[in-house]
Amino acid sequence: MPFITTADGTEIYYTEQGSGQPVLLSHGWPLSSDAWQVELKLLADAGYRAIAHDRRGHGRSSKTYTGNDMDTYARDLAELVEALDLHDLVLIGHSTGGGEVVRYAAQHGAGRVAKVITAGAVPPIMVKSDANPEGTPIEAFDGIRDGVLKDRSQFYQDLSVPFFGANREGANVSQGARDDFWRQGMLVNLAAAYDCVKAFSETDFTEDLKALDVPILLAHGDDDQIVPIAAASLKSAELVKHGTLKVYAGAPHGIYGDYQAELDKDILAFIAQ
Repeated sequence: MPFITTADGTEIYYTEQGSGQPVLLSHGWPLSSDAWQVELKLLADAGYRAIAHDRRGHGRSSKTYTGNDMDTYARDLAELVEALDLHDLVLIGHSTGGGEVVRYAAQHGAGRVAKVITAGAVPPIMVKSDANPEGTPIEAFDGIRDGVLKDRSQFYQDLSVPFFGANREGANVSQGARDDFWRQGMLVNLAAAYDCVKAFSETDFTEDLKALDVPILLAHGDDDQIVPIAAASLKSAELVKHGTLKVYAGAPHGIYGDYQAELDKDILAFIAQ
């Protein structure tokens, strides 16, 4: 399996398919590059070099106790991009991965990044505060940490319901999709899963968004129960210079079903522009 080893000795797994302009995909919490299997094939079929990695602590990468924070995630991504010598790069990030690619592009990607795409992404900041009244209360993130500590297996099974919107009337989410969410979640070591909650909920990406000087597509479902759109993409769209906001009516957080089909079409169209 292909790995790079970062400066601090962490092994980062990655997979790639196809050839052409590189497109790098960053997954959400608590998933892995496996979450992008459909997109890897679609992008490769469309003539791109599609690459996806497992964030440190996740999937097949090293089960890290340290470095489970957004700055380190972005540095890991920078080391992967440099190791593969990627240029004219398109970045795609879902949820936590959306934060990772925004921070990477703003702080490390000058001269390499051509476009950015986020879906259900955590920027500008998730946690509620006086400055961010639309955010999610810290108690909700404390609950995630408690769930991960007490019984992560059951917690991931339960979380798959709102993740895919399976609790909505008329939802048609397969058991297989929910099982795969659980499978990927169980690959994260506990310390990394726990620490990443702070990374995705409390990191402020405001200045990163303002610093971006490349086109960015901000995709978000308006029924996202995990990263509510009001405190996320609606605000990010006001901070970026070259942003395109696309709201998907009734779409959940998880990239699945009709939402996935529509998003994938929009991704291909945006890259081709």
